[in-house]
Amino acid sequence: MKKTLLGTTALVSAGLIAGPALASDPLNVTVGGTVTTGFYVIDHDDFGATTFNDTAVKLVARNIDIKAEGTLDNGMVAGVLATLSLNDDWNTHWQPNDATFRELFTYLEGGFGRFELGGTDGAAFKMHYTSPWFVPGNGVDSPNILNINDVSTYGIRHSTFSLMAADANKVTYFTPRFAGFQLGLSYTPETTYNGPTPNGLGVVTNNTSIEDVMEIALNYAGSLGGVDLGLSGFYVSGDAPINNSSPEEWGFGANVGMSGFTLGGAWYQSEDLALTSLAVPSAGGFEQEVWTLGLSYATGPWTVGVAYLQNEATVPGFKEKTKTWQTGGGYNLGSGVDVGLDLQKTDVDLGGAFDYESISGGLVLSVSF
Repeated sequence: MKKTLLGTTALVSAGLIAGPALASDPLNVTVGGTVTTGFYVIDHDDFGATTFNDTAVKLVARNIDIKAEGTLDNGMVAGVLATLSLNDDWNTHWQPNDATFRELFTYLEGGFGRFELGGTDGAAFKMHYTSPWFVPGNGVDSPNILNINDVSTYGIRHSTFSLMAADANKVTYFTPRFAGFQLGLSYTPETTYNGPTPNGLGVVTNNTSIEDVMEIALNYAGSLGGVDLGLSGFYVSGDAPINNSSPEEWGFGANVGMSGFTLGGAWYQSEDLALTSLAVPSAGGFEQEVWTLGLSYATGPWTVGVAYLQNEATVPGFKEKTKTWQTGGGYNLGSGVDVGLDLQKTDVDLGGAFDYESISGGLVLSVSF
């Protein structure tokens, strides 16, 4: 990704950053991100008398990163990362149309490992492997663009990643990598506290959200006999006294790469957790299971692939299921610019009471800077 480099000294001179002079060199600031756009033709089933547009222009800018980082005199690396998410459709007055800091955290790393403190995803999310993305800026697991409307009871969970604590304020520690293995641990006091507050004032009332979220994750990254291998596993638990529940998540993922091919997949399960981060009473017996599998091939500027994801949400006597296929590919034009073709098919089964599907195809342009 191409970055725009700014000197912190220049920002201080401009009055944008204030602080004492340091003996070490000033931190360097880079600005980068990705904007993904696409023109889609869509065939979505009607909901009774309600019909849907058969074309759409999609615009996604979820990761505009402002990063300050430098190496201190003692050899440690320190920094801060602020990730902006830009809302779209500013011509629709009832839609939000601003920029928000989706992530904002500080970090310190060295021979001891890496500490992160602030609003960001935890170790379970960051160390997870899943099916490959082959369409520029989009994939079947945690997609940026998915052309299906959700009218399910419990929400379509189109992800095998841990989202219980998502970008809530937390502390995370990653060990150094030993023989390809790395361990990560995260603790989130409570999940509604996300981002900065003026002067850090105030304390959150107990029993208002999922609290005391603990994450443990382990992964392996290495090569064996010319085969690139990535393996991951995680477990996450929290406490939600307000709903008399103890939500849990666990999952596994793997990637195998050789001669341009990447085969990847993941499996996820949760209990007492709906809509990614909403605790539900344990007495209801609510569970979700998601799995995905995909294969991609890259040669030169070309990448092609196919992937599948399935989600099941169940309570005793009732089940909702979502199935999504994606195929297509991309071509790198250089300088972080990619064009591609994105073909999607999603089927939703709402327990037999109501079934619907959406089929779509789009031309995608994704620009990273």
